[in-house]
Amino acid sequence: MKTEAFAAAKVNLSLHVTGQRADGYHLLDSLVVFADIGDRLWFDPAPDLQIEVSGAFADGVPIDCRNLVWQAAELAGWSGKIHLEKNLPHGAGIGGGSSDAAAVLRAFGAAEAAVTLGADVPVCLNPCAQRMRGIGDVLDPISPLPGMEILLINPHVQVPTGPVFAALESKQNKPMPDKLPSFESAHDFCIWLKGQRNDLEKPARAIAPQIDMALEALEGAMIARMSGSGATCFGLYQQGAKDAAKRITQAHPDWWVAAGKLLS
Repeated sequence: MKTEAFAAAKVNLSLHVTGQRADGYHLLDSLVVFADIGDRLWFDPAPDLQIEVSGAFADGVPIDCRNLVWQAAELAGWSGKIHLEKNLPHGAGIGGGSSDAAAVLRAFGAAEAAVTLGADVPVCLNPCAQRMRGIGDVLDPISPLPGMEILLINPHVQVPTGPVFAALESKQNKPMPDKLPSFESAHDFCIWLKGQRNDLEKPARAIAPQIDMALEALEGAMIARMSGSGATCFGLYQQGAKDAAKRITQAHPDWWVAAGKLLS
C-alpha cells in the first residue's frame, strides 16, 4: 500500500549564535516553527531503492545516495520507490532536505537515526514549535503559539551557509531568555519576537543584497525577518498573508512566494 508523508518548511523565527565549539560547530539558541507549506513524498514497495523527483524545484535534486531521503530510507531499513514532490527551494534556510529526511524517518518509525543525518533533521521530526539549542541536539517543546498566518518569500538566490557564519562579527552572542513567556495573542507574540534576533541576517544581507528587497516587500506584516542562514524571509500575519502573496507575486513574478499557516 502506498504511504504518503508531508515535509513541512522549517522556519527559524529567531536564531541567536551563542558560541562555537573547538570542532567548529556553532552553538545556537533558536525558536523554530513549521508551516503548512512543504514537500510531499510517496512510498511504494519495490525490490530496490529508487527516487524520482517532480515539482517546481526538481532540477538538480540528486536521485542517489547523495540525497538525504535516500540515506534516511537506508537507515530505516526500507527499500522501494520514493516519489519526492519538491516544492521548497534549495539552499533556502527553511530545512527542505532535512525535513524530507525527517518525513522518511517518521513514516517508517526510525526517529533514532535522525542524529546521523545532520543538525537540522532532529528538530524536523516533530513539526511543531520548539526551542532548539546546542548544535541542534537540545530540543524543548514550547507552549503552543497563537494562531498565525505566514508568508515565505525567496528572491531566487542561494546563500551558502559557510560564508554567512564566517562573516559573522561575533560568535558569542546573548541567548534568548531562560524561560520563554506564554502569549495570549499573535500581536503580543510578535512584539516579544521583535526583541529577539537572527544573528545571521546581517552577514547574509551583505552577501545577498536581494534579501533587503525581500524584507522590504513584507511591509505590512506584524514582523518580517530572514529564516536560518537565508535567503528565505518570512512575514507573520493575523490575517491577509494570501493577499500579501498576490501583491508580491505581481511585483516580483520571478520570486518564490508561498502563503500558509503555522502548524500548532
